[in-house]
Amino acid sequence: MSETADQWGQLMAAAQEGHAAAYRRLLDEIRHWLKGFYARRLPPGMVDDAVQDTLIAIHEKRHTYDPERPFRPWLMAVARYKWIDRLRSMSRSRTEELPEEIAVEDHESSVTSSVILARLMTELKPAQAEAIRLVKIEGYSVEEASERTGQSGSLIKVNIHRGLARLAAIVQKQADVE
Repeated sequence: MSETADQWGQLMAAAQEGHAAAYRRLLDEIRHWLKGFYARRLPPGMVDDAVQDTLIAIHEKRHTYDPERPFRPWLMAVARYKWIDRLRSMSRSRTEELPEEIAVEDHESSVTSSVILARLMTELKPAQAEAIRLVKIEGYSVEEASERTGQSGSLIKVNIHRGLARLAAIVQKQADVE
């Protein structure tokens, strides 16, 4: 994604200078990426609308992109805000109660894992937890995490290494107790 994001940044810079073909290519490539992004986060019926809303937001906010900065964090921010908007609208919309006969997959293990991970992350130093969250959970590159946190790239790597080692020690200690 990093190389693609660099290309997208170049396309956005060209689009800001008025190159329509670069802008069309950028929006087409982003559309495909956004579909995957939202497919993992929203119900299938909401994906296309979320993609369109995000493309409109990108169009309206394209002047705010700074070509001197990485493109992916800017894109991720826009996509995240639109995702949060969708989640809020879902909570406000009325839903019908499902009949008891409909089988629903059990999500207990996913929820439990998420809660346990959140608790474990509180045992780390904030810089370690942030580095692990950005790189290992949210998928940012080391360079992007460095820019977001102000830590050097090597410090991000050290914080990830030490944080993961600390988490492993905590889990091992708990396993020994049980």
